[in-house]
Amino acid sequence: MQVFNRHVSARGMTVFGFEALLIAGSIFIAAIVQGSPDSGISARVLLATALYVLCFYYNDLYDLTLVDSQGELLVRILQATGAGAIALAVISLVTPSLIIGPGIFLTSLALTLIAVPTWRWIFNGLTRDSHLEERLLIVGTGKSAQALSRHLGRQRNFAYRLVGFVDDGAASAEERPREMLGGITDLARVIAEHHIDRVVVSLTDRRGRLPIEALLRAKLSGVRVEDATTTYERLTGKILIDDLKPSWLIFSDGFQASRLTRAVKRTLDLALAVLGLIFAAPLMVLTAVAVKLGSRGPILYWQERVGEHGRVFTLCKFRSMRTDAEDGTPVWACDGDERVTGVGRFIRVTRLDELPQLWNVLRGDMSFVGPRPERPFFVQQLAAAIPFYMERHVAKPGITGWAQVKYRYGASIEDAMEKLRYDLYYIKHMSVFFDLTIVLDTVKVIILGKGAQ
Repeated sequence: MQVFNRHVSARGMTVFGFEALLIAGSIFIAAIVQGSPDSGISARVLLATALYVLCFYYNDLYDLTLVDSQGELLVRILQATGAGAIALAVISLVTPSLIIGPGIFLTSLALTLIAVPTWRWIFNGLTRDSHLEERLLIVGTGKSAQALSRHLGRQRNFAYRLVGFVDDGAASAEERPREMLGGITDLARVIAEHHIDRVVVSLTDRRGRLPIEALLRAKLSGVRVEDATTTYERLTGKILIDDLKPSWLIFSDGFQASRLTRAVKRTLDLALAVLGLIFAAPLMVLTAVAVKLGSRGPILYWQERVGEHGRVFTLCKFRSMRTDAEDGTPVWACDGDERVTGVGRFIRVTRLDELPQLWNVLRGDMSFVGPRPERPFFVQQLAAAIPFYMERHVAKPGITGWAQVKYRYGASIEDAMEKLRYDLYYIKHMSVFFDLTIVLDTVKVIILGKGAQ
């Protein structure tokens, strides 16, 4: 769950908020039962609750789509609670003043392991009740409609139940979905007969096909009407660019980071870059030594990348490939790339190879969070093949970003298109709070070793 992100669901926030209260309440009750609440208990409860919630977050317990079965849910709760207990014990050893006491600790742990699974069981039962779901109808059966349908079928974060489609049969018999409820002219009848709560319009060509009067009557009668791109964005945290019209980008909310947001973002970049260079200096020295001993060649690798507004800058990284990795024409990295050295593979997985980019952040070439900068050779190829690709350069590139934490390492035009969907979403919703959630996700990716090649 992206706590500060605009596509977060009411269901996700309900689970997050209620579980935080359950954990805090368990500790308070344990303190009362043990008869030892004191004036400093509130601060210790707050710290313990934050640790447990963070461990729940890192175990994907707030992604309601990912965690589906009751068995997996219980295992993840046990893992997250155990990790939280260990973290709390370590912090208590380092800072004794934060100790909540062994009696309170064990009692609260038992209460949490009873309260949270019980709450989740009740919540899952309630959310499966069809009376609490919005009945959704899609107008159109094209590629965008089918993509939206697949996501609706998989997700559990939003209370949407796909009832069916209406279209005039433009798709072939093989492509027509089974849930066809009629033609576009039947829209008013279908809405009334199937008690539709939300209509999503997904017509590639709307000229002469859009049922304006029926949609207007539906909206005035209380039915929600929206574009498929908007629904897809809310469900997935990315923007559907396949049938995207420039008018949607122009008139859509967002894509307007204020001067204050950009100023605060730059201030934080400078402060974090300075602190990062200071505290990471020992680690950078060790990494440099490992790179030098691991293979022949320079320690640092300098490469041209395309930055904000298409400006080319020189990016600095620790070298992770052999010096003969490329012979003239640039080549995308791939899964299990043989050009990567033994040390290089480790520093890629741990993201240690990215540390010299703190210098790029300090210079103003990059930000901590933003779209990943690409090489000019690939930018030319991708801009010719992917619509709206150059729009990702309206923001400063980042060491990490929304696409990097949500999608694997890109190695093809198809991967670049998928990452562009996330990049455009980030640019639309850019904020300091959104950056914070991406940083938290980045730590999670590093711990789990995802996405590196």
